[in-house]
Amino acid sequence: MNWLPLTDLNQLQTIADLSFQKPQILFKHSTRCSISTMAEGRLNRAETPKVGDFYFLDLLKHREISNSIAEKFNVVHQSPQIIVLINGECVLEQTHSEINMQEISEMVEAV
Repeated sequence: MNWLPLTDLNQLQTIADLSFQKPQILFKHSTRCSISTMAEGRLNRAETPKVGDFYFLDLLKHREISNSIAEKFNVVHQSPQIIVLINGECVLEQTHSEINMQEISEMVEAV
């Protein structure tokens, strides 16, 4: 997995804009949560879809970005959490043990 770091609040608008060209996938991760670490490991071991950009957000370092994601894309904050954006909107949201690269792949490759 080649994660793009999500570290700046200004990236959210750029990511939303890019989602009109190709899917954008956000992974919200808590370094203090064993479930989040398990989800990250599963994602890292899975085959990555050929389309889309994958962003990694460290919630503990960038809580304000997580809060903005919830507001901007109308999702409830969770950790761990996957958010798939297409055409500026959240089309798939998964949390905890629901996080599944197969479903993410099916969603982004259908675009």
